[in-house]
Amino acid sequence: MLRSNPHLIEINARLWLKALRKKYSLGEMTISSVPEEEWMELKHLGFDIVWLMGVWTPSPASAAAARADAKLSAAVKAAAPALGEEAVGSSPYAVYEYKLNPELGQEWELKALREKLNSMGMKLLLDFVSNHAARDSVFLRECPECFITGSESDFREHPDWFFETEINGRRTYVAYGRDPNFPAWTDTAQLNYFNPRTREKRLEMLMRLADICDGVRCDMVMLTLNDIHENTWGAVLGRAGFRKPEEEFWGGAIRTVQEAHPEFIFLAEVYWGLEWQAQLMGFDYTYDKVTYDRLRFMGADEIRGHLRAERLYQKRSVRFIDNHDEVPSIEAFGREKACAAAVVVSTIKGLRFYTDAQLAGLRCKVPLQLDAVWESRADPTVRKFYEKLLKIVDHPAFHGGEWSLLEVRPCSQQDHSFRNILAWSWAQRRTIKIVAVNYSASPACGLLKASIKGAGEDTAIFEELSGRFFSFKADSLAEGLLLNEMSPYSAHVFDVEF
Repeated sequence: MLRSNPHLIEINARLWLKALRKKYSLGEMTISSVPEEEWMELKHLGFDIVWLMGVWTPSPASAAAARADAKLSAAVKAAAPALGEEAVGSSPYAVYEYKLNPELGQEWELKALREKLNSMGMKLLLDFVSNHAARDSVFLRECPECFITGSESDFREHPDWFFETEINGRRTYVAYGRDPNFPAWTDTAQLNYFNPRTREKRLEMLMRLADICDGVRCDMVMLTLNDIHENTWGAVLGRAGFRKPEEEFWGGAIRTVQEAHPEFIFLAEVYWGLEWQAQLMGFDYTYDKVTYDRLRFMGADEIRGHLRAERLYQKRSVRFIDNHDEVPSIEAFGREKACAAAVVVSTIKGLRFYTDAQLAGLRCKVPLQLDAVWESRADPTVRKFYEKLLKIVDHPAFHGGEWSLLEVRPCSQQDHSFRNILAWSWAQRRTIKIVAVNYSASPACGLLKASIKGAGEDTAIFEELSGRFFSFKADSLAEGLLLNEMSPYSAHVFDVEF
């Protein structure tokens, strides 16, 4: 059973395994022969879910397209200057086939890895690329009717939307996978979710994945929703005789899979305000880009406002400041602000999401197509910060306790800096964890309205991030916790036992 507010780590499977082979001087290492100490380290850091990103058979067409992309080559050079074209591979999101990449091991090893992780109290999450497949995928040859196709005139009118290929001896114009707000992904082919056959085959794949892992991270879910699919492809689909189905694919698919596998996890990458809709369809967790954007671009008031959302919605939100699509937080936010933001997402309700690059403090965004080990510059200070933070938030109170947003009052009528302090508590039995974050570039002072019973003239309360005790007058604690001056982007996690 997965605990509330679980911790997930995203690991770039190809790069991670290459690095481990070098670390242990074991060139033949596969995912099932990774030394147990590597998994135990993740367990000791408090991770409940390991998302091995990019394990599926890579696409030769995607790799060729990546090597021909000048911008991508420049990005690889920026991340790993010593590497050349041979370091560029396919995108993990142009799936050739849902079989384990032979470079990572044999097919049976995924199930063996799941069993190993389960025995250690962790779960294995894998990718399900819901909107598209590689343009040279096995699935396109097996089920061409499962993809959106157009006419020759469609191809000539929109050469950036379609590619020409031969399927079963017939010239066919297949749509590229596409987000309507961006250029098409030209190494992919677009699935047709208005075709019942596509839905049937996608459900079959989900059922197969449920036999070998504990959950799936579903890529770009909003693009597969009926209204979005129609707005993007309606004209082409209409000419082919397809109409919008009455029901969404995901509601029935999730029910069917979870009837057979009740604890199977569905995690959706979804944006555009459609997170709640995805949760209503049955997704266990949905990306929370709103919190990310407010942490990065806004201030404490906007963040606090979002945390007043409906509690079930918050519990099923994926909280993050790093993922493979974003600039690393240590670079995008700056070190102090990134650490403050990390305390926020690690101590609010929801699934808490981290990446292996984030924990290492890497500053350069690593292109997903990079497929070679390089001398990355880890930051030991950042690593130590996350080791301490993760140990703190592994406490049962942050998972089984009751979360409450705390009111923060001014220290004086003239001082408005209290607005920059975010504060909440977790209460479980005889333990209260009180979190306070000054989410601003200026000092802040505030009175946290938390009920704390003092004993004697002075009360010392342990602050876990700094590892020191704060002294408070016992009679003053009746009013709350007075924080006289919090440094810019500083954070406190107080441990109160009674």
